[in-house]
Amino acid sequence: MGATITIEPIVITDHYGVISGLMHELHIHEHSLFDKTAPWADIETSYMRHVMAMQEQCDGLCLVGYVDGKLAGFIFGYIEEQDDSRIEIHEGKELYVSDGYVKEEYRQLGVYRMLNAALEQHFISKGIKRIIRFTLVNNTNMRRFLDSEDYGVTRLLYEKWL
Repeated sequence: MGATITIEPIVITDHYGVISGLMHELHIHEHSLFDKTAPWADIETSYMRHVMAMQEQCDGLCLVGYVDGKLAGFIFGYIEEQDDSRIEIHEGKELYVSDGYVKEEYRQLGVYRMLNAALEQHFISKGIKRIIRFTLVNNTNMRRFLDSEDYGVTRLLYEKWL
C-alpha cells in the first residue's frame, strides 16, 4: 500500500518554525549546488519577514505536504503585478513561485508534484495566465521536473562575481 500524501494551506506567521526549518533545509541544499548561497542564519529574519509580507500583501499561498501525517515539504508563491515597463505581450498579474522543498526521505513519492499542482490550480482559478520561477542551472532534478510540467526557459541569468 502506498503512502498517504496530504496538502494543507498554512499561514506562515502562525507556523513560523515549520517554514523557517524547511527554508533552512532548502538553503543547505541550495548551498550544495551554489556556494554563494547565504547561510540561513544570516538571512532568516529578513527573508522570513519578506515571505510573510508577500503572503499578507500579495495574496501569497503557502502549502505544506505531509506523508502519512509527517511533515514532508512545502511550496510558496504569490501574485506579482507587472508594470508597463515589461517587454512581453502579457500584462497583469502573474504567479511567482518563490520557494519549495521536499525533505530527502520523502522525495520520489510525488509530494512536490502535488504541492505544485495545488499551488498552480489555486492561482489559475484566480485568473493567473503566467507562472514565473527560478532554479539553479545545476539543479538538474528541478529542471527535469519543470520540463515535465511544460515550463520553458525564456531567459538565462549570467553573473560575474567580483
